[in-house]
Amino acid sequence: MNKNYKILNNINFPSDIKKLSNNELKTLAQEVRDEMIDAVSETGGHLGAGLGVVELTVALHYIFNTPNDKLIWDVGHQSYPHKILTGRKDKIRTLRKGNGLSGFTKRAESEYDPFGAAHSSTSISSALGIAIANKLSNKSDNVISVIGDGAISAGMAYEAINNAGSSKTKLIVILNDNDMSIAKPVGAMRSYLAKIFAGKTYFSLRETVKLIISAFSKRFSKKAGKAEDFLRSAVTGGTLFSSMGFYYVGPIDGHDIDALISVLKNAKEVNYEGPIMIHIKTEKGKGYSFAEKSEDKYHGVTKFNVNTGVQEKSKSIAPSYTKVFASTLVKHAEKDSKIIGITAAMPSGTGMDIFGKKFPSRMFDVGIAEQHAVTFAAGLATEGYKPYAAIYSTFLQRAYDQVVHDVAIQSLPVRFAIDRAGLVGADGPTHAGSFDITYLSTLPNFVVMAASDESELVKMINTSVDINDRPSAFRYPRGNGIGIKLPNLNDKLQIGKGRIIKEGKNVALINFGARLNECLIARENLSKKGINLTLVDARFAKPLDENLIWQIATDHEALITIEEGSIGGFGSHVAQFLNEKKLLDNNLKFRSMFLPDRFIDHDKPDLMYKYAGLDAVNIENKILDTINSTVVIKKSN
Repeated sequence: MNKNYKILNNINFPSDIKKLSNNELKTLAQEVRDEMIDAVSETGGHLGAGLGVVELTVALHYIFNTPNDKLIWDVGHQSYPHKILTGRKDKIRTLRKGNGLSGFTKRAESEYDPFGAAHSSTSISSALGIAIANKLSNKSDNVISVIGDGAISAGMAYEAINNAGSSKTKLIVILNDNDMSIAKPVGAMRSYLAKIFAGKTYFSLRETVKLIISAFSKRFSKKAGKAEDFLRSAVTGGTLFSSMGFYYVGPIDGHDIDALISVLKNAKEVNYEGPIMIHIKTEKGKGYSFAEKSEDKYHGVTKFNVNTGVQEKSKSIAPSYTKVFASTLVKHAEKDSKIIGITAAMPSGTGMDIFGKKFPSRMFDVGIAEQHAVTFAAGLATEGYKPYAAIYSTFLQRAYDQVVHDVAIQSLPVRFAIDRAGLVGADGPTHAGSFDITYLSTLPNFVVMAASDESELVKMINTSVDINDRPSAFRYPRGNGIGIKLPNLNDKLQIGKGRIIKEGKNVALINFGARLNECLIARENLSKKGINLTLVDARFAKPLDENLIWQIATDHEALITIEEGSIGGFGSHVAQFLNEKKLLDNNLKFRSMFLPDRFIDHDKPDLMYKYAGLDAVNIENKILDTINSTVVIKKSN
């Protein structure tokens, strides 16, 4: 850490902040901002969101008695300043590295993180749970939730607001309105918040704060008087939140520490039995010119040069899987006007921004609303359109009921493009695509594919265009491909048919997904030891290529499956087939390789796969262990 910081060098915990004057707090805020920029330039990570809440973070820890008072950050993208001020400043350059700080809030990391979060829109629900627990335990500690204008657009946030509004329980919700999430917020909520800010007379900050303080001093009495009424109607127009049972204040300048301290102090001290909504206006990327000018406000960055803002570029010459998906879908959409693109607040992350630029009327960013996205796609499918719902594996989990009830049961041809399949590196277990093979392959009449390389991904997209009688999904990893030639749009797969990559004898390895290259390395190493195994790329977890599996099982003494997913996925379906066909009665040695039964902490992807036992060395060892094992799996009784 820079030893020249005047204030920050002496701040180790929030208790140290309380000794500072208001002017010193402003200096501290600038030093926290500088330290954060410098640290993230070395580590990469989420920059813009944290820069936007520096003053708010300082003010919250100055006013409230954390960790006794519980401070919950929605998503956690913006928690880096919070980490710097809560005993973790000396570790801030370990962000997102192996054995280092998480890029999100994490209960196991600090007592100042009362609730772990990396998916959006959970903060009000969890905060209300803690507040109710305090109430039942006769504790007077405050509970504060900080949620952004993007996250508050999700349905879960409104479920929580609805519940909180009728709970008669004190809870402070800070709506951080920066007109940004990862991409620009969409929908009616964005328009509503904009109307609040600009629609009626907006007072000077001094007058606004004066009225706020006046209103709070009346302790929220029903007879609060004209100052309160005037503030709530003329300044805010916050009728939506008020009608849902919240006492609404704002909007106020979220970069003015004096204003924040005044409002937060009164919110803390007021004797009000109910939830309070404090609406602040901030700027994502505040204080770093390159972030302020960037379209995404430097939401997520690689390592960068602080002086120029230039980020490190990938050294790979191969295109990313995401870009391969987007460019292939665009080519199909040029020929097929029925193709529709859908994303849930992740246009750049899924490549749907590329699709949207080409077909603006056929791309729909529905906001942080995966449940709605899936059922919206189902509705389109009923009318003969070909919706592609491009959603990260970890986020599709949030819409599983809709996948089952609204898509699978009705056998609607929604196409799911599942990005970030498998382990994802620095984002850690909250963003890993560990479970989609399992949770989709259990569904009747679903087509589930996994690309072993970028060429296979193109073929799977090509194939999905013509699947019009049932839902389908194709999964692919984060990062770049392996650098091979891409096929044309007419190169399609036969549904439920795998391929033999290399033929050998005695031992067969069936791959499902992007571990194929590691399998090839393991096979090459084993060949030097005189072991020539058969390598198969399954392509489909559902429907299984039963004929191929039967052939492999009867021609080999040992059969091993491998996948980048949890137990219950591809390997489990193969085992069930072998068992039903009594192939395990013939002394066939069968093993499955999958993600271990634990969450794997963030690290470099190759190291994560090593820890998971799914790298070339572990594959080789598994094969040797299977060959040398005398234990044979018997049919279960």
